[in-house]
Order: sequence, then structure tokens, then C-alpha cells
Amino acid sequence: MADLAKLVDELSSLTVLEAADLAKMLEEKWGVSAAAAVAVAAGPAAGGGAAAAAEEQTEFTVVLAAAGDKKIEVIKEVRAITGLGLKEAKDLVEGAPKPLKEGVAKDEAEKLKKQLEAVGAKVELK
Repeated sequence: MADLAKLVDELSSLTVLEAADLAKMLEEKWGVSAAAAVAVAAGPAAGGGAAAAAEEQTEFTVVLAAAGDKKIEVIKEVRAITGLGLKEAKDLVEGAPKPLKEGVAKDEAEKLKKQLEAVGAKVELK
């Protein structure tokens, strides 16, 4: 039981991005999907850049480039999109540029971009 308590303490000290990385690593190792738990991606996936560029891109990373003038509205939209808590969403918005979601389809990425730009944020699709 002491080991479990120590593990809980260590997991509680993770940042949101570290927790997202952990979830991805566990998904890959165990071959499962925890889509609701992985709300924020830490960054674009590594590798395959030149080969993927020749083909049409099907997966995009939505990057919050800047919050703009209406930071509170942007935080509200980020919370709605990612399911993050207020503090995590605020930290993500204030730390821009930051990846918001990765591996999303073009239609969803465009929708998210329009949604965020409507409240004054600057968004990039990669």
C-alpha cells in the first residue's frame, strides 16, 4: 500500500502536459484508447516529415498561437474544447503558443480554428 500512495503522490505532481504524455504512453503500451483522458497533446508527433509531406495531410495539430484581446473568452473556449479545468486552461492560454489538440481531422481542425478565432484567438494548423 505504501507504494501505491507514493505513486498517487507522484502522479498528482504531474503537469497537464506531462499527464497527457503519460496517457499516450500507456495507450501505446497497453493497446487501449483513453480519448476522454487525453485532452491536450504535448506537441506534434516526431518523424515521417518528408514522406508525409508528399501525401495530402489528413491529421492536423491545432496550435493556439496567441490569446488575443479577449483572454477570458478564449479560456472558456479552450475549456469547452479540451475539457480542462479552469487553471489548466488558463495556463495553456497564457503559455501560448501551445498545441491544443493533435491528430484531428481537417474538418474538425478548421471548426476549432473558426471557433477560437471567433473569440479573438490566433490559431495555427500544422
